[in-house]
Amino acid sequence: MKHSQNIGLSVRLLTAHPLRTTLSILAVVLGVGILLVMVSIGDGMRASIRDLFRSMGTNLVMIKAGKLEHFGGHPHQESISTSLVLKDVEALRKGCPDMVRGAGGVMRNLKARYGAMVTQTFVEGMEDEGFAIRNLEVARGRSFDAQEDAARRPVAILGPTVVKNLFGEQDPLGQHIILGTLPFRVVGVTKAMGTDMGGRDQDDIIFVPLQTGMRRLFKMTWIETIFLEASGEDRLYALEEQANAVLRKRHHIGPKQDDDFTVMNQSALLAGALEASTTMTNLVLAVAGISMLVAGIGILAVMLMAVRERRWEIGLRRAIGARRGDILLQFLSEAAMLSLGGGLLGVAVGSLCIWACNSWDLVRADYSVPAALGACALSVVTGVIFGIYPARKAAAMEPVEAINQR
Repeated sequence: MKHSQNIGLSVRLLTAHPLRTTLSILAVVLGVGILLVMVSIGDGMRASIRDLFRSMGTNLVMIKAGKLEHFGGHPHQESISTSLVLKDVEALRKGCPDMVRGAGGVMRNLKARYGAMVTQTFVEGMEDEGFAIRNLEVARGRSFDAQEDAARRPVAILGPTVVKNLFGEQDPLGQHIILGTLPFRVVGVTKAMGTDMGGRDQDDIIFVPLQTGMRRLFKMTWIETIFLEASGEDRLYALEEQANAVLRKRHHIGPKQDDDFTVMNQSALLAGALEASTTMTNLVLAVAGISMLVAGIGILAVMLMAVRERRWEIGLRRAIGARRGDILLQFLSEAAMLSLGGGLLGVAVGSLCIWACNSWDLVRADYSVPAALGACALSVVTGVIFGIYPARKAAAMEPVEAINQR
């Protein structure tokens, strides 16, 4: 029998039992759809992570007070230390040849008030160089400078979310807000940054000069974070080692003693975040793999049922000259067409879900053509593998015995 006739016969036989055919491919549709959607979401997530780290500064090294450990790509505070001080920043500027500039920072959660409007937000005290190091842009107004920091001026730069919560459509520049119990004059508004990997709104923040925040707002003598800018991406690890050596010497930490600070660079943080994203995607893809396994079992059951129902047809075809290979190819073709149909429908459903995710801003999903092609190929392979046993069983039937079992 010619291949075209074989395929045509398979189509007629499958469409003759629409309910059974539909039920057998549902699991294939589900598995392929999940696979395509999750690969696309994973690609979108990794692209978003790269964009986020790029927006924070590609040459960034961060030093945190205390000990931090990374779990699932996110840093978690293991111990707290008050040993980082402003003089450490000056020492790093002098002792790190691969450092371009540095800035200290400290952050607290406070209530901000303007008239009758009140919002709970993050207030970060930061040296003026921190804006350039972290790629923070002032969209309106201006930034504060080193003189205002040294004089502990009560000036503030608001994130767009804070502006919306306190001022609505009113222009905040030149207005005074209350942080804690102190009035601050608004001198600038930052460019929108969006959310970070943990889903926190990066625009729900107020920046004030570091010493204003430390001395007047938070009553602190130490800092929580030091931001350093390396001379190039290839010097991140060199700068990390230099900073570690300078701070260990300044803090009088012995050779066998643990650091009272944690040094991290953007490359290491990015690698950890991407690894966590890939792990999560792989877990979901395992679920899609289980769906494909279930789909294969469904195809196996349907094909075994078809073999049983069509014994007389198989015997008759064998009696008039059909070879075992023809029967084998016939049933393999049907299994492959079942799985291919499910795969194509799964790609269509997955594509629709990806479109919905992007159109409704549910999550970023970057459509993956290789994933779509691979999912279709996987569905066909699954159908063929699980169709081999029923096809061989049909091909092994003896003509007389098969006809008599009608």
